Amino acid sequence: MDQFTLNLLVVGATFALYIGIAIWARAGSTSEFYAAGRGVHPVLNGMATGADWMSAASFISMAGIIAFGGYDTSAYLMGWTGGYVLLAMLLAPYLRKFGKFTVPEFIGDRFYSQTARTVAVICLITASLTYVIGQMTGVGVAFSRFLEVEVSTGLFIGAAIVFMYAVLGGMKGITYTQVAQYVVLIIAYTIPAIFISLQLTGNPLPPLGLFADAKSTGEPLLTTLNGLLNDLGFAEYTKQKDTTLNMFLFTVSLMIGTAGLPHVIVRFFTVPKVSDARSSAGWALVFIALLYLTAPAVGAMARLNLIDTVYPNGTTSAPLAYEARPDWVKNWEQTGLLKFEDKNGDGLIDYVADGDKNEFDVNRDIITLANPEIAQLPSWVIALVAAGGLAAALSTAAGLLMAISSAVSHDLIKSQINPSISEKGELLSARIAMGVAIAVATWLGLNPPGFAAQTVALAFGLAASSIFPALMMGIFSKRINNKGAVAGMLAGLGVTLVYIFLHKGWFFVPGTNSFTDADPLLLSIKSTSFGSIGALINFAVAYFVSKSSEEPPAEIQDLVEMIRVPRGAGAAVDH
Repeated sequence: MDQFTLNLLVVGATFALYIGIAIWARAGSTSEFYAAGRGVHPVLNGMATGADWMSAASFISMAGIIAFGGYDTSAYLMGWTGGYVLLAMLLAPYLRKFGKFTVPEFIGDRFYSQTARTVAVICLITASLTYVIGQMTGVGVAFSRFLEVEVSTGLFIGAAIVFMYAVLGGMKGITYTQVAQYVVLIIAYTIPAIFISLQLTGNPLPPLGLFADAKSTGEPLLTTLNGLLNDLGFAEYTKQKDTTLNMFLFTVSLMIGTAGLPHVIVRFFTVPKVSDARSSAGWALVFIALLYLTAPAVGAMARLNLIDTVYPNGTTSAPLAYEARPDWVKNWEQTGLLKFEDKNGDGLIDYVADGDKNEFDVNRDIITLANPEIAQLPSWVIALVAAGGLAAALSTAAGLLMAISSAVSHDLIKSQINPSISEKGELLSARIAMGVAIAVATWLGLNPPGFAAQTVALAFGLAASSIFPALMMGIFSKRINNKGAVAGMLAGLGVTLVYIFLHKGWFFVPGTNSFTDADPLLLSIKSTSFGSIGALINFAVAYFVSKSSEEPPAEIQDLVEMIRVPRGAGAAVDH
């Protein structure tokens, strides 16, 4: 059986599974559509949270970012993992105890203001739409290679699949679909990593293989990689290249952005009890760790294999002839995501750090997907990775679209525009809102502002500067009032958006289909790191505005006390 047919069968089987689950778990009420009827088992919710969390950025793009960025990109691992711990400890149990459907609903009730609720909806949609661009980018990359279609065509196919199971099943269908998607993506990620680790180091555990000796040199794998990169003019893999300030702010931005992302937060609304929210957070961390401990090894080993492809004789002075390039290079060239330009006319592939002399351009988003082909693994592994990449992208896209849909239908239409709407009408409006969100996300995914992981990092910055401070102050401070919360969210979001637009130069360049970029405007702080500064501005503005205006009503202060301080144990808090 040829590779294309095998890819089609494996990917098609997983898609059929997802749609079948959605039909089986079809939402019949708003409670099932928004929160899966609050009946999801903690272990299953942990697995679904893992799939929701490990997006295209984690599965497809993160290893590529690490492969080419080395030490500096460890911030992705620290920020995303640390942020999840922050979410599990400081937010999830308290928000579940509050017992509402959405993040804007909590903010609206806690700050006794429909304006606050509306501003929270705006913040949520802004961050979620930016995030979903990265997922749709990943879908397009995976489809373009493995089903041999244009990136835009892949986007449309992925959007159609998400539409079928997310619009039909709502949170209930999405939850059980994400359980299946987690199983697919984690198997697809770890099996190739095990094979490659065995090939390069003889160690079957990739996290340990990363620090083992490379078979080719007898030296530690990272030492071998550093030596090759030095010979080609690249910076050492283990050397810090970014400023400490930017790395610190970037890590903080990812951490608090993680804790402020609504599509992960709402997962904790689906369990029966507060104790189940804590339990599912623990399980989710276990499931997430399986991939995040493997990713650094995948990145380093992929970069080593990439260099060995271009310089197969073990010496960087003898590059491969272009005509002798392996099949995997030919396959990815057809997608436009890997390019060769013979600048000196010698017919050899020169892969060097000098941009004027480098002839080999590799898109970072292809590294994980191309890994099995680079390492010459069996065809079924290649097909499995294709299915895993699509599962990662689609699972998170569905969660984000669910958050957007809930915000529009429940927090705008039901809460403010038409409070008398029937449950059937609200359910219909939620499905229509999700359909519109899918269409917008697909259009934006056609022109992403960066690699999948970079685009997602911008979304984390927006969530960090707007939603996270409001949630933290709403839970842990009785003094922050509605005026302070609204002013803080607008200030944090506004300043961060302005910085991103000015830094990234987010406008189309005439005659191209890309975005310009610029140097950091403030010290060494890049656009992806500015969310932490935006969060500080949010906190400061909310504090000073609240201090200069009236205290929240007594019943609101009692509400904060009820959320934050346990009243006994067991059934007393498990409602």
